[in-house]
Amino acid sequence: MTTAEATTRPSDLVIVGTGGMAREIFGIVRAINARGGESSFWHVLGFVDDHPVDSNLKLVHRLGARLLGPIRLLAELPSDTYIALGVGDPRRRRRTDEAIRGYGLAAASLVHPNAEIGADCVFAEGLVAAGGARVTTNVVLGRHVHLNQNCAVGHDNRLDDFVSVNPLAAISGYCRLEEAAMVGSAAVVLPKLTVGSGAVVGAAACVTRDVPPGAVVKGVPAR
Repeated sequence: MTTAEATTRPSDLVIVGTGGMAREIFGIVRAINARGGESSFWHVLGFVDDHPVDSNLKLVHRLGARLLGPIRLLAELPSDTYIALGVGDPRRRRRTDEAIRGYGLAAASLVHPNAEIGADCVFAEGLVAAGGARVTTNVVLGRHVHLNQNCAVGHDNRLDDFVSVNPLAAISGYCRLEEAAMVGSAAVVLPKLTVGSGAVVGAAACVTRDVPPGAVVKGVPAR
């Protein structure tokens, strides 16, 4: 699968949301562009948000960016504009994607220069990999997967659409994270386990057995 990094001119990008994840994505884009030297990969038009919070808007403006307006403005953009879903919660990210998919805009795949996607890995559009994220080999990443700072995804794993792996979390080999699952900060999933669709693994938990869909587990071992 490909990303827009291969283009010879900057591509227009709109970030959906104004919260912390959206602003982190803005930082990832800046890092990608800085690595490109004279030719930047992305031109951020701004952010869209139906219910922006004043404190978030102030932080967006401090970044030198702007709020374009509500999400429906995506319908007015040229068809070659890309979007990035700055929505941290996997289930909300799935709902947002469902709401805007009809606009026909492709999702950017954004990999920080200090992240690593290893050999024999494939990913669908919308991947966000923050600085320090590591993916080893033979890993499949679905649509709008978010890999946060310094997380590790081991060999032979499958992460389905809208999965979030939070900072410092580690996914061992031969695991399956089903759609919209979330693994909390500094949590560990041991080898050959499944985290079910919509399940949440709490921060610093250690998953030693399969997690049912929709479950919330925490602790060591996670229950």
